Amino acid sequence: MGWNELQERVQWKNGHRDYDQQETGWQESNPKFRVKDIDDVNAPHIYRNYKDRVFRLLFNNRTRLLELYNALNGSDYTNEEELIINTLENAVYMKMKNDVSFIVESNMCLYEHQSSYCPNMPLRGFFYFSDLYKKLLKDVDLSVGKRIRIPAPQYIVFYNGQERDEEEFIQKLSDSFEDNKEGCLELTVRTINVNRGHNGSLLEKSPTLYGYAYFVSLVRKNMESMELKEAVERAVEECIREDILKDFLLEQKAEVVAMSIYEYNEEYAKKANFEAGEEAGYVKGEEAGYARGRDEGLDEGQERVNRLIRMLSEQNRIDDITRAATDKAYQKKLFEELGI
Repeated sequence: MGWNELQERVQWKNGHRDYDQQETGWQESNPKFRVKDIDDVNAPHIYRNYKDRVFRLLFNNRTRLLELYNALNGSDYTNEEELIINTLENAVYMKMKNDVSFIVESNMCLYEHQSSYCPNMPLRGFFYFSDLYKKLLKDVDLSVGKRIRIPAPQYIVFYNGQERDEEEFIQKLSDSFEDNKEGCLELTVRTINVNRGHNGSLLEKSPTLYGYAYFVSLVRKNMESMELKEAVERAVEECIREDILKDFLLEQKAEVVAMSIYEYNEEYAKKANFEAGEEAGYVKGEEAGYARGRDEGLDEGQERVNRLIRMLSEQNRIDDITRAATDKAYQKKLFEELGI
């Protein structure tokens, strides 16, 4: 016996979701659902953590996500209810939230965005897919004699960094094995360059992805002659005027501006985390060794900066977030004001 009538214990707003597993494959028997741990994609989002990204906010929407899936796979699905968003909302891997994962056409897809090249994406994906399959199969008896069919994993990274210029490239988990040894596991990541001027046919098929690439290019161009906050706000205004991501930007303008400030100020964020943690690391180092203390201090410093951003975001103090990103003395003053 296999997956005959497996019920995943997820609460719904309108009923529940059932799974039917047969030897021929995995399929959903009741696709009309509302997942408990997924935010209502049609409701205004509250910016809670600077590690959230505009890409994540944009594609945590079934209509836009299905459009992107069709563009990548040459399919023409139109029924949004065939797509199950199963992003693990509270999961953070390597200090970054994963963007969006979903199930459609017997595929378990993980789509992520990266603004800089990261060689550890296969390792991130390995951890994430492990948790997704654990969640999917948590009530299944794996000792049964009949083969259990599972959705096939697909991992795509949408890259708009400036370190690499290829149209796309493949990263493998085995590239991280020590001494280049062969192991029993492999995971591949397809990384697609979505900077303007790359993969034009894909961008033509997905107006949302094209709009995202257009927005990013505008911000970068504006930053050549403007301060960061102005560069982002001007890019948002121009996209709205040109009817590019217009509805999304009108609804999520404040969140997009706040998120973009920290996406494009990532270098500052890393530097601020390092400096805030280094001082704490010296103190800890006297007691338990400098190297260990410094590492712990860096983590504490990063969490301190994260807390500051969260608290300012909850109070809608976007200008203070921007100023703190470039004024260390003002950042320290905010730490004292908020008791961080």
